[in-house]
Amino acid sequence: MIGMFKGHDLLETAVLASIEAGKVIMEVYDSAFEVEYKDDKSPLTEADRRANTVINQYLQRTDIPIISEENKQLDYAVRKDWETCWVVDPVDGTKEFVKRNGEFTVNIALVTDGVPGLGVIYVPVSRMLYLGNAEDKKAYSCRINEGHESLNSILAGCKPLHPREGDPDPIKVVGSRSHMNDTTKEFIELLGGTGKMTEIVSKGSSLKFCLLAVGEADIYPRFAPTMEWDTAAGHAICSALGINVISQETGEELLYNKRNLLNPWFLVFNRKRFSDLPERITS
Repeated sequence: MIGMFKGHDLLETAVLASIEAGKVIMEVYDSAFEVEYKDDKSPLTEADRRANTVINQYLQRTDIPIISEENKQLDYAVRKDWETCWVVDPVDGTKEFVKRNGEFTVNIALVTDGVPGLGVIYVPVSRMLYLGNAEDKKAYSCRINEGHESLNSILAGCKPLHPREGDPDPIKVVGSRSHMNDTTKEFIELLGGTGKMTEIVSKGSSLKFCLLAVGEADIYPRFAPTMEWDTAAGHAICSALGINVISQETGEELLYNKRNLLNPWFLVFNRKRFSDLPERITS
């Protein structure tokens, strides 16, 4: 059996919340659901609402405050005093959900002093679970079966994640299905200028982070808007594996529970493997 994680009880809460949220998501997914649109034109379905309710019911038991895409956002004057908080996206990739391509996830992260420590990503369609603890430097994946009872029973079926190692050729670059803008194309051309071939690997939602975590990609450039709940869980899992998530504003790791919950542009890659890569790309 995999060794006990630090923060075991909190991780168990997050894992079970994600799995139960996945069940109500699939109930909607398998129905003739309706799609609404928020003020920012992003889609919203009953799955987002129902999953958010389930996750809140689990996480509220911990008495740790919650930042969720579907909760009312509290002013920074309140949030700034939170040492620890949950950061949640009940359905990350609602566009993929509406397209019914299966590439959507449940994201739950535990953030302390702005740093994501625990991360859980659950894929309801495939029932794949990814989880990591940045402090323990451990990350795992497994397929969830019926009858799960506890985190220990789930971890018993998990396997350690291993990112891609060595000198990459071709360099596998994660490209968004919806956000391949000019700056991203220019960055990929920059990689090609190193003398290596490049190959684009596409996934929706936080599965982009998982591609690096399982060794199917090397770099994820994100030069388009994301919110903290889109990235916190994937960030924690990648951090556990020595993969960096670098802000293009600061050249340092992304931080969370900021005044503005909008992320800056970022790069996801292992600094040790790409020591000659410019870490701050300007448009």
